[in-house]
Amino acid sequence: MQILNPVSVAHKLIQEQVYRAEILVDATAGKGNDTLYLAENSLATAKIYAFDIQELALRCTKEKLQEKGLERKVTLILDNHANVKQYVLRGVDVAIFNLGYLPGGNHELTTTIDTTMPAIEAMLQLLNVGGVVAITAYPGHESGKREYHYLIDFLSNLPVKNYTVSCWSMINHASTAPVVYLIEKVRS
Repeated sequence: MQILNPVSVAHKLIQEQVYRAEILVDATAGKGNDTLYLAENSLATAKIYAFDIQELALRCTKEKLQEKGLERKVTLILDNHANVKQYVLRGVDVAIFNLGYLPGGNHELTTTIDTTMPAIEAMLQLLNVGGVVAITAYPGHESGKREYHYLIDFLSNLPVKNYTVSCWSMINHASTAPVVYLIEKVRS
């Protein structure tokens, strides 16, 4: 059994901030695993926003939350994560993106650079100092490869006086293995 996988690494990287966060965003609800992680590990008073463009994804997420009695902490939003600023009006402490397609869903329906980048840019504007954004990218499919290359360029050029960016990858795996990026806002 593989102990370290991109999702568990992303969760570990944001764990300390999640514990004390007031506003959290799951930009890609998917099957609800990240949303559930945020809901289970954040303050009882925390507010969580979970975005997805697929009703199936939000249904799966809602079911997971209901099983644990955590649905009241989360606002499920059937809209593109690029529109985050229409819904989240306060500063964000933690955000997580798990790019790609819905596991078990239509692989033709994926996140794309056209909406992912505006969503990340908006999230960085909303991010409080000390806040973090975790992004898991999947360069193993065509759309994911484009996102991956754009992310490398974009994140490498964020101003070092405002952000610290790190990267986690499985270096003995194929070059198409998932990659996790962590962005911390250190100054406005």
